Amino acid sequence: MSPPGEPTGRAEEVRPAGDPGVRGIGIDLVHLPRMRGVIERWQERFLRRVFTDGEIAYCQARRDPTQHFAARFAAKEAGLKALGTGLRLGINWRELEVRRERGQAPVLVLSGRSQEISRARGGGDRLLLALTHDGEYAMAQAMLVAPDATAATR
Repeated sequence: MSPPGEPTGRAEEVRPAGDPGVRGIGIDLVHLPRMRGVIERWQERFLRRVFTDGEIAYCQARRDPTQHFAARFAAKEAGLKALGTGLRLGINWRELEVRRERGQAPVLVLSGRSQEISRARGGGDRLLLALTHDGEYAMAQAMLVAPDATAATR
């Protein structure tokens, strides 16, 4: 292994000193009673506008779907903040999808315009994600990293 900061010829290890590959971070907090009210008022119209079919199926299979919808909504907001765009520049909610394989950490998978913007900003097709919910709140943190930032060192 080469000393830190010394080029090795492998692209994933050649970065300016001190560059961990982080391209953006975002965080968001959702109040569950507010989310519950939005879902009760707008029902399928809201769910289909904001969440993918996979996200809807995942949340509706849970004992309390609202806390899971809230965490996913927070993840999308945090992801938009990490991209530095908010909900503009042609991005729509369903282009950011929370996916979680059994036993794995959740990730925010990008498609469409959000994916293009991520790549243009030095990120990849996924954002690292942390989700939590407790009491009346759900929170998410998203991190846009260079595609090789999480690659295992060989």
